[in-house]
Amino acid sequence: MEHGPAIFAAAVFLLFGAALLVWTGARAARGAPVAEGVRPLMAVPLALLAGAVSLALGAWCLGRL
Repeated sequence: MEHGPAIFAAAVFLLFGAALLVWTGARAARGAPVAEGVRPLMAVPLALLAGAVSLALGAWCLGRL
C-alpha cells in the first residue's frame, strides 16, 4: 500500500536531480548564468549540490522499498 507513494517520490527526486545536473552542466559549459543575479562562483556549486542531494533522496526512497 505504501509502495506507490515511495516510488512516485523517488521518481520525482531522481528526475529533478538528473535534470538539474544536466541543465547546470550545460549552462556552465556555455558560460551562461546558472541563476540570474547570482555570481557563477556561488550558483554552480549550489545547483550541483542541490541536484546531488535530490538524487540521493531518490535513491534513499527506492532503498526504503
